[in-house]
Amino acid sequence: MADPQGFLTHRERRLPTRRPVPVRLTDWSEVYESQPVGELQEQASRCMDCGIPFCHSGCPLGNIIPDWNTFAWRGRWGDAIERLHATNNFPEFTGRLCPAPCETACVLGINQPPVTIKQVEVTAIERAFDDGRVQPMPPERLSGHTVAVVGSGPAGLAVAQQLTRAGHTVAVFERADKAGGLLRYGIPEFKMEKSVLDRRLAQMRAEGTRFRTGVAVGEDITGAQLRRRYDAVVVAIGSTVPRGLAVPGHDLDGVVQAMAYLPQANRVATGQEVTDQVVATGKDVVVIGGGDTGADCVGTALRQGARSVTSLEIMPKPPTDRAPGQPWPTYPMLYRVASAHEEGGERVYAVNTLEIVDDGQGRVGGIKIAEVRQEQGRLVQVEGTERVLPAQLVLLAMGFVGPEQAGLVEQLGLDLDERGALVRDSSYMTSVPGVFVAGDCGRGQSLIVWAIAEGRACAHGVDEWLTGSSALPRPIDPTDRPLTV
Repeated sequence: MADPQGFLTHRERRLPTRRPVPVRLTDWSEVYESQPVGELQEQASRCMDCGIPFCHSGCPLGNIIPDWNTFAWRGRWGDAIERLHATNNFPEFTGRLCPAPCETACVLGINQPPVTIKQVEVTAIERAFDDGRVQPMPPERLSGHTVAVVGSGPAGLAVAQQLTRAGHTVAVFERADKAGGLLRYGIPEFKMEKSVLDRRLAQMRAEGTRFRTGVAVGEDITGAQLRRRYDAVVVAIGSTVPRGLAVPGHDLDGVVQAMAYLPQANRVATGQEVTDQVVATGKDVVVIGGGDTGADCVGTALRQGARSVTSLEIMPKPPTDRAPGQPWPTYPMLYRVASAHEEGGERVYAVNTLEIVDDGQGRVGGIKIAEVRQEQGRLVQVEGTERVLPAQLVLLAMGFVGPEQAGLVEQLGLDLDERGALVRDSSYMTSVPGVFVAGDCGRGQSLIVWAIAEGRACAHGVDEWLTGSSALPRPIDPTDRPLTV
């Protein structure tokens, strides 16, 4: 444990300061300033001797959080990163991007603000990189087995690193021009600069993982060819089929899926050229969807110089405190203010989109909405509340319905469940021997911590299938459903 009196001495929860809004809107750099180490250690000392650390169950990775809080408080940064890397391949990703279900499960959070677990995590890994403690860990010997991993998002990267370190020869296939999946082209620079991703990929390459970018598996190479060339195949293609908007005008020019809009902005922010880029400059922008992807659209549109930005959410505004049906340690639906929301725009709750209005030339001119309320578990439109918001760009950020089925999934003959996700057993293997599934394509749209946890667990299944046994950790069963998400 950390300081036994820490949670009494330092009752206030302190996070790093966000850079001033007028400043950060002029660039794409991460929004947070550095936090003084002493202040961070005070926050780590708030980790109490709680007896049963519920933060463990809150984290899908099973991070041993009290241990590295203690090490951080004592300044034992080498021990902190060793304990952190024991359960998490990429704490620099989760420390920036995870919504921290561990913090909502923190025992201190029953009657005080919880420990700033995420910030301790990201500080530990950043100090490790700065101190040269993050080094390649190549295997002592090769197994002679080969594995193809399709998809280079967090699940694909986790399974690839684990299997490479186990001695297998791993090739990661990515259809984009650079590896990283949504970490590269879906997450804006202001949330995670791509240099953070690139330094971890450099470590993986030095360990022996091979990356085949610009290769569309299912087109450039078929599923049958993969199975012939590799002893095992891991499908980690994510849940990338976006949910559509079935209203009149949904096909007008200016109605754009978030995952078509954000990758273009990310490419330009990192110095690439994009032909016919969709930009928000000088436009009234409406974002449909109030989740993380919607917030990313808001921050991007504001940096591009949008005239106005409005976020629409069909559900009522969440409460600021836990609802009775979401007690500790569950992950509650609360009103949260992301950095992007702090930067500008309006958030409108409990409204439904009725129509995308044509400007008379086949382009978006506005969006017709109406208020809704809940009646007996259903959303009912409130009569007389219809109105039209001006809009020249409508961004759809309503989530995803499953993995792409055409191409690889069909070629491999993989089964899908009633949710449209890929079916796998307790070892993450599909009904096709030697073909495994990890991440959102099997679990459904979820958190980055679940993707990494599934990648690590899937690696155990692959290693065991190839060699008959495995020393790799197997943190979770794919059928497990978390208490906190």
